[in-house]
Amino acid sequence: MSHALISRSADLKRLRDDGYAIEILSGHLVVHDIPYVNARRKVAQGKFVCPLNLQGDRTGPPPDHVMWFVGEHPCDRDGQVITAIQHSVHSARLSDDVVTQFSFSNKPLGGYANYYDKVVTYTRIITAPGRSIDPSATAQTFRVMVDGDDSSVLNYIETNSSRAGIAELTAKFDGLRIGIIGVGGTGSYILDQVAKTPVAEILLFDDDDFLQHNAFRSPGAASKAELEARPKKVDHQHAIYSKMHKGIKPHAVRITEDNLELLDGLDHVFVCIDSNSAKAVILSHLCERGITFIDCGLGVNAVRGELIGQVRVTVVTPSYHDHLADRIGKADSDGDEYATNIQIADLNMLNAGLAVLKWKQLCGFYQDQTQAHHVEYVISTGQITRAEVQAPIL
Repeated sequence: MSHALISRSADLKRLRDDGYAIEILSGHLVVHDIPYVNARRKVAQGKFVCPLNLQGDRTGPPPDHVMWFVGEHPCDRDGQVITAIQHSVHSARLSDDVVTQFSFSNKPLGGYANYYDKVVTYTRIITAPGRSIDPSATAQTFRVMVDGDDSSVLNYIETNSSRAGIAELTAKFDGLRIGIIGVGGTGSYILDQVAKTPVAEILLFDDDDFLQHNAFRSPGAASKAELEARPKKVDHQHAIYSKMHKGIKPHAVRITEDNLELLDGLDHVFVCIDSNSAKAVILSHLCERGITFIDCGLGVNAVRGELIGQVRVTVVTPSYHDHLADRIGKADSDGDEYATNIQIADLNMLNAGLAVLKWKQLCGFYQDQTQAHHVEYVISTGQITRAEVQAPIL
């Protein structure tokens, strides 16, 4: 992927062809082997780092004029800090070998048109003192770089995290195996969000066809021809999201006591099916296997010409699971407040959003001060309640 990006981007290709040791890492351009003078008047080597702005399969203009740096603060030949480009202390971890310490600011009139101009400008400023001490010092080393991004589970580089400066947090999802049971309404919105993270695999389980009513409570827009083909829900969703994520595995099956082993080895499971009796055996198995899961519930009723109801998510972890029997029944009954089948896309989306937020809190992406394992949203009042609080974080 990164080789293709460099080849298709004139500025990156020119940097590589001119001998700069460039690498694409977590949506950033990394330029290695930048010689500079440190405070001890020794020539050392650092790295430039800046977020990439991509337009399809090639680079667009850099979003700003700031450059991040890995190394000590560059100095002049006398060991005095180069103050003309001082900006701020900046710490961002892209890998064990790429952790920035500083950011520099050098803004030409009109900004930088491309990454070549940006890198070359900063290189001239940083390396000039080093070359005055050691004329052989150069950033154009023609070093062969191993492409670190070709193993990515994403089909193209995720630049949103790099632009926001949260690539280190996003890396918390690396390697996870996720299951989504039911991808009709809520489950399809969960897939929409999880597919935008670098989890290793997303296993989809649903044996139903994707029908016309499903199109009105799922993200995106299905064509008339797609609906007439009656694909399985998992195959329809796989066709869409495999354009972004390589690890989506569709299973056109209903999870029952006969195939529960399909869930073994998963790190987190989202349960998005209506029937309590059908899910009881699933939840019991997940508890026995110590697999963390989030059960989603949506109950809506028509009352006097308006809709009322609740949206809920219930979290179960190996260390907190005794509340399950009180929150999710094992049998279907007319009195079950979540048993009705009125589903609206915005409520499915909200249900999925609450579930994904809780999942990201479990992963340490978002802070979670209450650690609530049960969350409900009441439509008529707009109130969100949290229960089954494990322990507050002070």
